[in-house]
Amino acid sequence: MALVLEAGKYGVDVMALLDKANTTSYGNPELTKVNIGVRNNPAILISGHDLKDLEELLIQTKGSGVDVYTHGEMLPAHYYPAFKKYDNFVGNYGNAWYKQDKEFDSFNGPIFLTTNCLVPPKDTYKDRVYTTGVVGFEGVKHIADRSDGKPKDFSALIVHAKSCPAPTEVETGEIVGGFAHNQVMALADKVVEAVKTGAIKRFFVMAGCDGRMKSRDYYADFAQALPKDTVILTAGCAKYKYNKLNLGDIGGIPRVLDAGQCNDSYSLAVIALKLKEVFGLEDINQLPISFNIAWYEQKAVIVLLALLHLGVKNIHLGPTLPGFLSSNVVNVLVENFGIAGITNVEEDIKLFMA
Repeated sequence: MALVLEAGKYGVDVMALLDKANTTSYGNPELTKVNIGVRNNPAILISGHDLKDLEELLIQTKGSGVDVYTHGEMLPAHYYPAFKKYDNFVGNYGNAWYKQDKEFDSFNGPIFLTTNCLVPPKDTYKDRVYTTGVVGFEGVKHIADRSDGKPKDFSALIVHAKSCPAPTEVETGEIVGGFAHNQVMALADKVVEAVKTGAIKRFFVMAGCDGRMKSRDYYADFAQALPKDTVILTAGCAKYKYNKLNLGDIGGIPRVLDAGQCNDSYSLAVIALKLKEVFGLEDINQLPISFNIAWYEQKAVIVLLALLHLGVKNIHLGPTLPGFLSSNVVNVLVENFGIAGITNVEEDIKLFMA
């Protein structure tokens, strides 16, 4: 257990390093309205997490007449200033990873997967899927890695896109995001004042992963049932359960603050530590912040260990606890960190707000 928990320290270090790499390359994420409709141009859909792949794709599609849309965990790319200069970077198409089988069908153009998550592609669009890096699937075209310092070659995607119809529109409107630690700190005076006056009673960290299990509808229901004087801090694709709901704002502060990708959970930790400092508290757990996280194995493990390393306690995980935990390990996590599962929306809100 000691060794596993020590891994959490390296989780924090690595997420900080990735945050530094992204922000020094592309600027600090900023409050951004992202279009979720479509234009009438042929297009490429990019999914995953790799911002370097996106940058090279935007450079190569510039002036080609081919638009670029994000999908899934690539949505937060719109929050970085460096990508806003590309006129063909249109918006976000669709939702979380598990809806790929429907949304990739209706997109009509090539789909480029830079990292997980990959749903086995249907025959109806399999010939339009391209992968790169560690991602792959039998019978799917693969873009080679960089060599000799040269960018990846996306000419095949661009040619392919030009032969395809424009995306079929699945929704219209905008979603708001870009609330990584730098942007939230820029709003710190407003946030602190809202807490001091009681306008904001509690923050809920609802980071994590989305999935097709019906039990995950809990998070949409939970977000809608929260009192109007609470704010949701989110990262990861769990946000798709509530980032298109009209939950309003508190004195101009949106009630859903999206920090970005799942690795941007680091931003949520930085925000909590800064608030602890601002309010002169000794312990991060004295803040009016509750953690109700949508669990889904994979790299979520290192995010959880990072939070435990930072001393965060009383984290609730759902819809089920991690499947790999033995009863002995669960006991250690419960006794030392107050880890718990979820029950139902009404009871959980009563518990958190108490």
